[in-house]
Amino acid sequence: MDCLSCTNAQCIIKKNYHFDKMHAYLEKKSTLVCKKGQNFIIEGAPVHGLYFIREGKVKVAKTGLYGKEQIVRFTGNGETIGHRGFGAGQFYQISAVALQKTTLCNFSTETMKAMLMEVPTLTYDLMTFYAEELNRSEAKVKKFAQMTVREKVIDALLYINRKFGHTKGIINIQLSRKEISDFAGTTEEQVIRTLSGLRKDGLIETPGKRIHIKDVELLRKEISDHNYFIDS
Repeated sequence: MDCLSCTNAQCIIKKNYHFDKMHAYLEKKSTLVCKKGQNFIIEGAPVHGLYFIREGKVKVAKTGLYGKEQIVRFTGNGETIGHRGFGAGQFYQISAVALQKTTLCNFSTETMKAMLMEVPTLTYDLMTFYAEELNRSEAKVKKFAQMTVREKVIDALLYINRKFGHTKGIINIQLSRKEISDFAGTTEEQVIRTLSGLRKDGLIETPGKRIHIKDVELLRKEISDHNYFIDS
C-alpha cells in the first residue's frame, strides 16, 4: 500500500511524501493488518518504531494503579501511535489495541530518525503533533480533577462522537461500558448509572449497545464550564 493512494491528508507521512528525499524511506515502510481486539503494541515491550493508521480505529491505554487500564485516547485514520516510546526510551509506555479491522503503516525507529534528519517539514509536523498531544494531556488531567462523574461521562461521549463521527446521531463505534469508563476515569457501574440518567433526561438513547446522542448542544451545555472546545 503506497502513500500516493492514501487519502489521509492529515497523516504527517502523507503530508510530506512528495519530497524527493522521502522516497527511499517510504520503500522501507511495512504494513500490518490487525483483527478486532488484536494488541499490536504491548506496554513495556521494546520500541519498534511508529505506527500510522491507514484505516481503522484503535484504543491507546496505559496501566494505572492496581493494574487498572486507563484509556488515554482513541485514534482513527491518519493518526500516529507509539510516539510516547519514540526517542524517549527503549520500551513502549502504552499499549494499543485495534477496535475493528485496522490497517497500519509502520516505520522502524532507525528509518524515522533518518527521515527526520533529512526532511525538516516532517520534523516540524511531528514536533507540532507532540505539542498538541501535551496540551490535550494537560487539559484532561485538569478536567479529571474538576468534573463530577456525570460530567466525565458526558465529556467522554462528546469526545468519542467528535473523534469517530455519527450516523443519524448514533456514534460510529460500539464501545463497551467498561471501555467508556476506562477512558472517562470512572467505574463501569458509574457509567451504567450515568447513561441511565441521561436516557431518563432525554439526552441519549441506547439502541442495543450503541449510543445515540439526541442533542449534542444540550450535552455540551452541561459541561460548558470545562472548556468543551479543547479537543482532549
